[in-house]
Amino acid sequence: MTDQVRGAAIDCGTNSIRLLIGDVDPASGRITDLERRMEIVRLGQGVDRTGRLAPEALERTLAACTEYAATVRAHGVPTDRIRFVATSASRDAENRDVFVDGVREVLGVPPEVITGEEEATLSFVGAAGELAGRPGFTPPYLVLDIGGGSTEFVLGDIDVPAAGLRADVRASRSVDMGCVRLTERHLLRDGQLADPPSAELIAAMTADIDAGLDLAAERVPLTETHTLVGLAGSVTTVAAIALDLPGYDSDAIHHSRLPVERVREITERLLTATHAERAAIPVMHPGRVDVIGAGALVLLRAMERTGAAEVVVSEHDILDGILLSAARTS
Repeated sequence: MTDQVRGAAIDCGTNSIRLLIGDVDPASGRITDLERRMEIVRLGQGVDRTGRLAPEALERTLAACTEYAATVRAHGVPTDRIRFVATSASRDAENRDVFVDGVREVLGVPPEVITGEEEATLSFVGAAGELAGRPGFTPPYLVLDIGGGSTEFVLGDIDVPAAGLRADVRASRSVDMGCVRLTERHLLRDGQLADPPSAELIAAMTADIDAGLDLAAERVPLTETHTLVGLAGSVTTVAAIALDLPGYDSDAIHHSRLPVERVREITERLLTATHAERAAIPVMHPGRVDVIGAGALVLLRAMERTGAAEVVVSEHDILDGILLSAARTS
């Protein structure tokens, strides 16, 4: 039996900072969560305008880091098992050294600004890592991350040799066709949401999604996947509806498997429902009511394009990938 490794991952974005502390099985990549937290700190406040991290933004962020450091120490995580990943906001700011020095002083490790390729790898490992070596989840894996403004496609393999997880990302691409962007582009008229949208509006949105899939396919061989892994709110909401949950249940949703026929049925239901009907669905978050139809349609068209008979739903993302990298044995 492999000894578990305890690590801590911190993901500091433009708006929020997230913490994950967990025990990792290096052989399987499975994570036992000990702590998941998120704070809104708005580190990127005003950076585009001033080129500097605002003093109040730095204060908020370092205050959150101080709280996280106490939590990390309480769980006995050694410094060499902590990894702090930051966004380009900290890289581009003239006074970034203040941020770097502050984080290092509080946590004992400096923040890292990673490349787009490494970000894709960490997201891929975080979402698909647990599937490696498990029966019924055959590589290569295609991770489909449907966001508000864009959708990410990452194709690759994960092996489980004696030394632990090893990821091989074959290709990745980000396409500007998120659920918010598509809704605003196709379903809004004079600021009003089509409720429900006409067949013509849905057809136009479908054509836009298909064009986005064409762009993704220029770099990512979509049809080579054997296991499609979907993540983010559109996918997890569709899963919650498919499971007929009375309320959002992360444990029930994580690693559920949705047949394409069920996704098609739910997508058609969402696109033909009114705002009130969508809002009445027990698992529907208020902020997702008007954009879930577009998100579900992206999922459906991607499944049809890849030929996937089902999608494996994941609640895990880049934060989990950061933890796996932090906990990796040398």
